[in-house]
Amino acid sequence: MAGRYLLILALVIFTHVLEVHASERDVYNFSWLDPDKEVYVLQNRKYRKDGKFHINLGAGLTTSGSFVDAKSFQGRAGYFFREDWGFEFVYAKNSGVENTAAASIRSDGLTGSIPFRRIVEGYMGGMLMWSPFYAKINTFNKIIYLDWLLGLGVAKIDEKNNKDEFLTGLTNNTETKLSHTGIMWDTSLKFYLNENWDIRGDMTVIHYKAEKPTRSSTKEETYYSNWDLSLSVGYSF
Repeated sequence: MAGRYLLILALVIFTHVLEVHASERDVYNFSWLDPDKEVYVLQNRKYRKDGKFHINLGAGLTTSGSFVDAKSFQGRAGYFFREDWGFEFVYAKNSGVENTAAASIRSDGLTGSIPFRRIVEGYMGGMLMWSPFYAKINTFNKIIYLDWLLGLGVAKIDEKNNKDEFLTGLTNNTETKLSHTGIMWDTSLKFYLNENWDIRGDMTVIHYKAEKPTRSSTKEETYYSNWDLSLSVGYSF
């Protein structure tokens, strides 16, 4: 019985003696790895954003809009004034056309069979960026570093729609062009290639209020959303 207590006491003392407090600057060398490789503890951020500007150029697809297929070409520029906080400006040029779902409605031969659609032509805006989450992926004996970024801000969005055609039932080429101000938010994963270059995937969403296509003399508005998924190449300096 006494031996058991002595063993427990010895383990407790041994544990406290070997206790290690890891910090962001700690580096561990593992003999079973290539001697030239270093393994950083989880707390360490190898690539930092604090005090750096960044630019990104990329393209993607618009996933919203039942009757429209659209692409988006985006440019981003931003600055992080702290490691976790920064701001970013976004400019996007979108191009969209009616898809097969819209074509099938137009060709069904029924009276008034015209789909109502909005085609986003582009948007621009600014966001406050928050990046508290980072991770490392160890694959094929190579460590990949990434950040998870979240953004919230305001954007101006330009769109065109076929409201006149939809209400009259007459096929024509009339387009109504409008601009709206909306709430923009973004979530993205930033994969570091090295100190300067990265690959980034974004989901950018804008919620805006616009007039409904109704024949009522009273104007009615409702909320619409534009969802873009994009992939870009970035440079930090």
